[in-house]
Amino acid sequence: MNHKHSLFVYKTILSVSIYGLLFSSAKAQTSNLEITATGSQEAAQSILTPTKVLQGDELLNKLGTTLGATLANELGVSATGYGAGSSRPVIRGLEGSRVQILQNGLSVGDVSNISQDHAVGNNMQNTHQVEILRGAAALLYGSGSSGGLVNVVNDRILTNLPDRATGAINTSYETVNNGRAGSLEVDGAIGSVAVHVDTAINNANNYRIPGSSTQSQGEPIGGWTVPPEGNGGNNYTGKLPNTFSNQNNLGVGVSYIGQNGYTGVSIERLNNNYGIPTPEGGSINQSQNRYDFQHQTRDPFAGFSSFKFSAANSNYSHTEFTNAGEAAALWKNIANEARFELAHNPLLGWRGTFGAQVTASSLNATEVGTGSYAIVPPTKTNSNALFWIEEGKWNSLQGNLGLRYNSVAQNPNTSTTLEAQDTAQGTPTPGITLQNRNFNLMSYSAGGLWNFIQGHGAGVAYTVSQRAPSAQELYSYGAHESTATFDIGNPNLSKETSHNLEFNLQRNIGLLRGKASVYANRFNNYIYGYYTGNSISNGGQEGDGFSVVTSQQAAATIKGIEGELTYNWREQGLGGRVFGDASQGSFDAGGNLPLQPAPRLGAEIAHQRNGWLTSATYVYSYQQNRLASWEQGPAPSYNLLNAGISYTEKIQQVNWTVYLNMKNLLNEQIRYATTPMAVRLYAPQPGRSFMLGIRGTF
Repeated sequence: MNHKHSLFVYKTILSVSIYGLLFSSAKAQTSNLEITATGSQEAAQSILTPTKVLQGDELLNKLGTTLGATLANELGVSATGYGAGSSRPVIRGLEGSRVQILQNGLSVGDVSNISQDHAVGNNMQNTHQVEILRGAAALLYGSGSSGGLVNVVNDRILTNLPDRATGAINTSYETVNNGRAGSLEVDGAIGSVAVHVDTAINNANNYRIPGSSTQSQGEPIGGWTVPPEGNGGNNYTGKLPNTFSNQNNLGVGVSYIGQNGYTGVSIERLNNNYGIPTPEGGSINQSQNRYDFQHQTRDPFAGFSSFKFSAANSNYSHTEFTNAGEAAALWKNIANEARFELAHNPLLGWRGTFGAQVTASSLNATEVGTGSYAIVPPTKTNSNALFWIEEGKWNSLQGNLGLRYNSVAQNPNTSTTLEAQDTAQGTPTPGITLQNRNFNLMSYSAGGLWNFIQGHGAGVAYTVSQRAPSAQELYSYGAHESTATFDIGNPNLSKETSHNLEFNLQRNIGLLRGKASVYANRFNNYIYGYYTGNSISNGGQEGDGFSVVTSQQAAATIKGIEGELTYNWREQGLGGRVFGDASQGSFDAGGNLPLQPAPRLGAEIAHQRNGWLTSATYVYSYQQNRLASWEQGPAPSYNLLNAGISYTEKIQQVNWTVYLNMKNLLNEQIRYATTPMAVRLYAPQPGRSFMLGIRGTF
């Protein structure tokens, strides 16, 4: 990275931020003014961007212990399924680094984008809102989010003064895993200072599965083979080992609310211990400390409607354990991020936001024990970015533009020793060359919408998104216990470029509403992990028998279609929804992309009246036989039926809700095509489950 350029961006952010803070302090007076905390609300409300916002009763009914489980049945969104402890959203066939996860508008700071066994570093129980953003709106936060991004909002830093103490309490029990959960949050104010406290705990044992654990159908498609029975030679029924999950967290936020804005800080401690249901078995013990700062001012300068500065520091670590309880690997990531945004007043029909963002992280993954070699060498990643988005409206026409420039530097510790291993069918490169890499990324988006009849629109959007390869994709060289792979990076990888073209139709008026989209996403230098067909043979030492996976690049295309129709949805009385989505990813030279979701059809029905809310959801997922050459399959089809019923009654100042959520009522064996073979072949999703709970809001 150019040091002068980096220093210039840092100074720019610092000087503008200090000026904004001083300006707001001079104007601050006590008020009940509410200002958007995440900065993404305007984008979320834009009909130009295919966006989903989960909140209120809908979020509570769909809330899972993980982010992926919460969003698994949203339109165009599926999930990975690494047991109960780790699940990440997959958007339009894309996951990992291509789907950025935010917490209150800033990166979550974990390592979940590196591997599916790594859990997302946030707790879902006290979440207030989940936003899915694509297109120009996503360029506010990152250049590599070719699939989109997910922003988890917990409102830990309050942006308005409560006129009395408010909060929520919740407790529940789940049958499939003997799961016990509880959460509490309280908001209050002392003068012009607002205070927030939240805590949650969720303990669950190994879950029960329908049938047996090992998938019996299908044969290896490529050279990669698996033993006839999973889980160390055992084919389990009943409770599946290494599917437990234990989480707890504590968060505190304090903010000063003025007439024209707010300034706040928060701190969070997260602990998560969960099982890894691979053939070898094991577990991960995860912890994270996070510190946030936010400031926002309304009307800070002439011609501008809002100034916002936010920053976060997260110190993340997790230890991977073998099935015998011995520590096998230690992963650490220290991440810092700072950004400012300036939103200008309408000008010639356009309104928009521009700003800058600086991120710096230090990643290190090492084997624990004799030798202690680096799985991923200590690597410092620095990213400086400038962004600008605009949206305009002229009678029946709307348009948006987005532009983002990123400078990314990957700087590994070149003195690190990488351990070489022999294989049964060949020898991996004895170590890789560690060299600094710099990438200049330019991403942009343009879209338009024609409202040809009131409430009816036709739109088109084109987005180019560039992503720098991650430290793990460039420099990894070692055994990864939880995925049962020996990962070999490629320090010569080029930047990945996505060209996404989308057409959509929508009706957003009346009782009957709907939307449909068709898209094509063309990738230059698509980065993926290739199973070579070789496996490690080292006399029973760490990594013995693990499959060798290398980072490679190729041209690829993902095409898809999705749509939904709703009737009186999320309103009083009877409402319904039908939906479907399908995507197909392939290499341009032939063959299918790995970990692609299966096509789905679904329907929902709900009735809400006089405190009662009843709902049912049915999803049919087709068999996925479009697999990469090294994947084993097919991934079987399944029928998923969920239902829920709740009753709310206000007693004095508290709204009490008793609820019963029923999941997988048909007790189907569910195996996601988006989950790596190491888990999909041996660990189906939980069987039939009933969750009984009570929550109160005051």
